[in-house]
Amino acid sequence: MFIGLMSGTSMDSIDALLGELTDDTAPVVLGWHSHEMPAALQQQLAILCSPGGDDVDLLGRVDQQLGELFAEASLTLLNNCGITPQQINAIGSHGQTVRHRPPSSEYPHPFTLQIGDPNIIASRTGITTVADFRRADMAVGGHGAPLAPAFHKHVFSDPHKNRVIVNIGGIANITWLPAAGIVIGFDTGPGNRLLDCWSLRHLNQPYDDKGQWAAQHTSDASLLKLLKSHPFFAELPPKSSGREAFNERWLDAQLSLHGSQLQPGDIQSTLLDLSVETIAEAITSLPAQAHEIYICGGGASNTELMTQLQKALNPAPVVSTAVLGVDPNQVEALAFAWLAQRTLAGQPGNLPDVTGAREKVVLGGIYPGRQTTG
Repeated sequence: MFIGLMSGTSMDSIDALLGELTDDTAPVVLGWHSHEMPAALQQQLAILCSPGGDDVDLLGRVDQQLGELFAEASLTLLNNCGITPQQINAIGSHGQTVRHRPPSSEYPHPFTLQIGDPNIIASRTGITTVADFRRADMAVGGHGAPLAPAFHKHVFSDPHKNRVIVNIGGIANITWLPAAGIVIGFDTGPGNRLLDCWSLRHLNQPYDDKGQWAAQHTSDASLLKLLKSHPFFAELPPKSSGREAFNERWLDAQLSLHGSQLQPGDIQSTLLDLSVETIAEAITSLPAQAHEIYICGGGASNTELMTQLQKALNPAPVVSTAVLGVDPNQVEALAFAWLAQRTLAGQPGNLPDVTGAREKVVLGGIYPGRQTTG
């Protein structure tokens, strides 16, 4: 049994999942827990994720606090499931990304940084913890992202159908799983992040429930064209992105550049179309026709987003990964439980065709828990 811990770009909670993983059978989810992240910690993370306003002392404090919170989430999950720490092989902790600078001409010294001290997680839980998954891939020339496509290939591939897995978190990414051929995966741009920020600003709600606000308004074509002029969308894979590129300051700058006085609801509708069109255009750029498209992440709960994706991608059906037996909210945490299993077994966890790495490598560092040290 393994625990997977995931905190994404939305930074509102920690997903903790308990899974039973074997080499020759499909993963089985035994329990799942969403652990709330305190508002004060969210605010500190927002500062760290904004280049220019961060500092080393703040980084150290938040790293420590997140380590405690990840450990608390793990122990709460185990308590809810009636499982003891001694029964767990390892925890796979993705950590919270606070900066992601993939290889580019702008950043000749690429790096990625996820925090949430794994030493604290291992110490508090007594469970061996695997963390810092992304930097091993970067060390051999990769982007360190996305990493989930290797798991998608393991769990969701079909030898007779071309499938696409779309993870719509704060940032959206896709995985191309052909019936035969090379797996492709890359970030497509904004997922929920801009939608959530705009909803919080104007509705005082953390997200637009089922996309109802966006559905009641009209997208603006000229603003949408401006937003899609961001150079990221024209880049070829491998490519990855994050809050550094698509954030509130960027959006405000684009709105100022646009100059028109749109209603907030029309801007929300435009942001939804931005996510839909950039995801759909990424999928239509793939080597062949997709037979099936499966959505995971928080975007699967946005009814309007799902409806518009289906319209854009007809005739391929667009449905949740629940159809394949995995709750869309649990896919990423399960992926990092699986990656932890790979690391302990000394097996590589990256796909070079996805990340751009020169070779396959074992991902992450291993932090022994008390039960393994005697």
